[in-house]
Amino acid sequence: MIRLTGLVKRYGRFTAVDGIDLEVPRGELFGLLGPNGAGKTTTIRMIAGILRPTAGTVEVGGIDIGTHPLEAKHRMGYIPDRPFVYDKLTGGEFLRFAAALYGQEGPAVERRIDELLELFELTRWKDELTESYSHGMRQKLIISGALVHRPAVIVVDEPMVGLDPKSARLLKDLFRQFVDRGGTVLMSTHTLEIAEQVCDRIAIVYRGKVAAHGTMDEVRRQTASGDMSLEEVFLKLTGGLREHQLDAVLEA
Repeated sequence: MIRLTGLVKRYGRFTAVDGIDLEVPRGELFGLLGPNGAGKTTTIRMIAGILRPTAGTVEVGGIDIGTHPLEAKHRMGYIPDRPFVYDKLTGGEFLRFAAALYGQEGPAVERRIDELLELFELTRWKDELTESYSHGMRQKLIISGALVHRPAVIVVDEPMVGLDPKSARLLKDLFRQFVDRGGTVLMSTHTLEIAEQVCDRIAIVYRGKVAAHGTMDEVRRQTASGDMSLEEVFLKLTGGLREHQLDAVLEA
């Protein structure tokens, strides 16, 4: 599970994340939503241990990532929003490298690598340098790298970027099976339809704070939104584009 307590990140006088408290239990797919600049990616990077919080704590599986980073990260698979790979490694080599970071190697890892490459239809590219991979293929390789050590928690930033519809559906089904088997997924996304379809609970972040969180029904009650869709609730909380602004932009 993931627990954020009083999480703050400041850059000089600018506060990107302003006292976020959240808990994502085992067996849940949780969606982190918000407009550009709301603090989502900063929050994700603090959970992944890439950024150090200005204040507050991040716990993964009960382990404080600030005081025991290696132990906490060992339980986690992180999928960033940009699929960085090492161009001079083959797909197979990249996954072996990812597994080795967690101290895993040998026949069991090779079987796991082959399973993941087959799942994402990358088997015939296993021995090709990743510099020849398309953006979507790189994204699938990064996802495989996050899963190769069998983590208990997956933290993912914009998982569907660059994926074709078939691969996006596969990933949604994979996340659902993962949480149904007791795993935990925290997913940041701009795609509200995906969040509404697959997430058990959501949090809408605005200006570094949690504006609302819970199930869709709970979020509607918190925001007095009746039977609004997630898109309508999101725009209500974050200030959607006003009609007069549209008129001004579209005037001849």
